Amino acid sequence: MNKEHHIESRDFWVKIIEMLQQNWALIENNVDQTVTVYFITDTSKIFDQMNFSSKKEAKKGLRRNGFIRYDEDPSFKRFIKTPEPPFVPYRDDTRNIYSSGKFWR
Repeated sequence: MNKEHHIESRDFWVKIIEMLQQNWALIENNVDQTVTVYFITDTSKIFDQMNFSSKKEAKKGLRRNGFIRYDEDPSFKRFIKTPEPPFVPYRDDTRNIYSSGKFWR
């Protein structure tokens, strides 16, 4: 059984993959001033994560890879609901699509 992973941030970023499927991202501050971006499914499973030297770098990477801040587009709230906590790690090596570099520019 997977245990809940506590993530403080609720400033969601979203990438629309196809009809009715989104990848979500949350940027979480770390104690050493770095940040971790958690990638989350519509069903609140954490399927990947990446570390960045700063929030600025994380945001640049998310934008470069097709993610948009959820709050920046009012139309999102009409047709897409954000994942709800608890966020649960989903461990499967085939799901490390961003950290593997396969789908990250």
